[in-house]
Amino acid sequence: MAMEASEIVALIKAGLPDSEVTMRDLAGDGNHWHATVVSESFRGKSRVQQHQMVYAAIGEPMGGVLHALALQTELPKP
Repeated sequence: MAMEASEIVALIKAGLPDSEVTMRDLAGDGNHWHATVVSESFRGKSRVQQHQMVYAAIGEPMGGVLHALALQTELPKP
């Protein structure tokens, strides 16, 4: 069972309310996603910590219903 992009975005935004999230379906099957997440909350955090924050926001679906997510995390541009 695949997850819709809107579901993933909602989970990320619930955990990181200041974030802007852009999703791309990598395989056209709704199972392989790329997310670009831009958030001020990432300031001062390592790339690994930023990704952990996104995975924590997604929670239980990660590794279950959502099994393939490529992440790009960024700080907002000035």
